[in-house]
Amino acid sequence: MQLGSRFSVGHTPGAIPAALAAQIAHVEESLTPDERSTLRWTLTWLENRPIVELDNGVVLRG
Repeated sequence: MQLGSRFSVGHTPGAIPAALAAQIAHVEESLTPDERSTLRWTLTWLENRPIVELDNGVVLRG
């Protein structure tokens, strides 16, 4: 596993594949304004595949 980075809601890094970025956008659409301002994503890479986890426990895999 390779540690990636953390990013705020609405600021998806360009290194994330388009299909995963679309999934992230879908999750972000369902967040409340308070959640959008406080939650962050953690990006890690496992066998060169991205995994993102939102602070509230939502996990998406690329």
